[in-house]
Amino acid sequence: MKVPSRILWLLLWPVCAMPQANRYHISFDNAVHHEALISVHFENVPIDTLEVRMSRSSPGRYALHEFAKNVYGFEATNDKGEALNVHRTDPYSWKVSGHRGTVHIRYTLFADQGDGTYSQIDETHAHLNMPATFMYAPALANRPFEVTFEPRADLQWKVATQLPLITGTTYAAPNLQYFMDSPTEISDFSLREFELRSNGQTYTIALALHHQGSEVSLDTYFEQLKKVVQQEMEVFGELPDFDYGRYTFLACYMPQVSGDGMEHRNSTILTSTRGLEEGGMAGNIGTVSHEFFHAWNVERLRPGSLEPFGFEAANMSGELWFAEGFTSYYTNLILCRAGIISPEAYVSGLNGTFNYVWNSPGRMFHNPIEMSYQAPFVDAATSIDPQNKNNTFISYYSYGSMLGLALDLSLREQGLSLDGYMRLLWDTRGRKEAPYLLADLHNALNQYAGKAFGDHFFESYIYHSGQPDYRSLFDRVGISLNAEPENAWLGLSFSPLEGGSLQVQANALIGSPAYLAGLERGDIVYSIDGKTLDETLALDEYLQSLEPGNRITLGYKRRGQAREAIVVLGANPARTIRLMEASGKQPSPQSLEARKAWLNLK
Repeated sequence: MKVPSRILWLLLWPVCAMPQANRYHISFDNAVHHEALISVHFENVPIDTLEVRMSRSSPGRYALHEFAKNVYGFEATNDKGEALNVHRTDPYSWKVSGHRGTVHIRYTLFADQGDGTYSQIDETHAHLNMPATFMYAPALANRPFEVTFEPRADLQWKVATQLPLITGTTYAAPNLQYFMDSPTEISDFSLREFELRSNGQTYTIALALHHQGSEVSLDTYFEQLKKVVQQEMEVFGELPDFDYGRYTFLACYMPQVSGDGMEHRNSTILTSTRGLEEGGMAGNIGTVSHEFFHAWNVERLRPGSLEPFGFEAANMSGELWFAEGFTSYYTNLILCRAGIISPEAYVSGLNGTFNYVWNSPGRMFHNPIEMSYQAPFVDAATSIDPQNKNNTFISYYSYGSMLGLALDLSLREQGLSLDGYMRLLWDTRGRKEAPYLLADLHNALNQYAGKAFGDHFFESYIYHSGQPDYRSLFDRVGISLNAEPENAWLGLSFSPLEGGSLQVQANALIGSPAYLAGLERGDIVYSIDGKTLDETLALDEYLQSLEPGNRITLGYKRRGQAREAIVVLGANPARTIRLMEASGKQPSPQSLEARKAWLNLK
């Protein structure tokens, strides 16, 4: 068996000071103004003109982010401190010549976005995602990397990272790919650790949490985290072979960050504005569940379309419905199996995603593969022009989650499970880190459940946009799927304006009553059936008194011009998912046993 290149360096590369390494140094004296001072040293440069770049993308994200925009004060000198020639032909790179083999780079970075993609530097921490922080030289990408962090001693900062330590606060990486995949939290964080045995090896699972809460709350949260880790290990039967025997959750639950989670090879970033004592105890554990599942599904069980990850362009994959979507399916299922949420809460939590996916017009335009192709336009991507995504796009997280649910329940009818399918893929692909193609997922399902079953699932729901028979699937595990009461439905979302008028927030859904009546985003609705909307007359309350098929007249303004629209109200397309017991129906003993096996209830 050929040893994958990402594993080979672990077998050959010692953690020690390295000649020929690309050496970095970063300090934070001006952290109060969100600045870091960074220097990079390239020696024995074998080419006359050395190109250095800032990345345009970040591992785990699929859109462009243009990190060069936050770099200034760039200087390039030789081994004698003399200024070198610098030529620029694009916004992302600097071409340095006349160096005689040694190039020293120095620049200032502004960073004030704490999440899974960007960096944030302030008087509380240095939250570093490497692509958003450090320049690199593509021609020297296969050299080892060394980085020395200068933590603020006056702020009691220390370093948490998946990078192996050389000495002091100097850390190493074998190459550009590992370096860029190694986020780092430098702060006065709290640390918790526990050990797990897998395949005869002991692994340390660590939580480095930067927060303002109590140590008691942290201990309680850490116990939940341990349960999540153990439940996910049960799905695959083992832990991944974490490099250096360690996996670290880099959590930052602080008011100034942005909520996010981002998986990496031996660590994950978790950010939230919710402290553990401000709703984060329950609100943040789902991100832990999602991101740790990625340690198997996407980091090692990896689409070939993302291997290797590119830093100079957007990264596109047609398998995100599986990589992100099936991971999303397991997110809350794991919490239920771990006893962190109840079966009732888990089943109730399916409602929002189910109705979003299956009531979206997007399935008319894209199947799950094509939805995955949209990631560079939606995955934290930025644009200023209006889009019609609420009509044409369904998140591959949500779409894949609902398909994972359907596949799991369908397999369980055959005495199998999605756990078994995931374990087969892990055994044949993930453990040896052999990137897969879409056909490999299809063939593996055929192998696991039979060709007829596998072909039907992929032809109906992956290559095309069919909807599984959820009513039948749910019935077999004692869950009811019912239509909403026959309330009148308009098909618009509004934001309230002063005085009682309503402004349409998003494009009307294709086929909805509002769409057929010609209403659009930005319209201001001020009356219904000739009655002015105000504090005593609200549109949603008025609609509750009507039935599907009723006709109403809406008065609205578009670009200041008064108009009227005659709307024929429709029936609410939403469905309600709940345990049969909650809907007044007693499930059969067989369905209760099937539910117990599915949710791993004791």
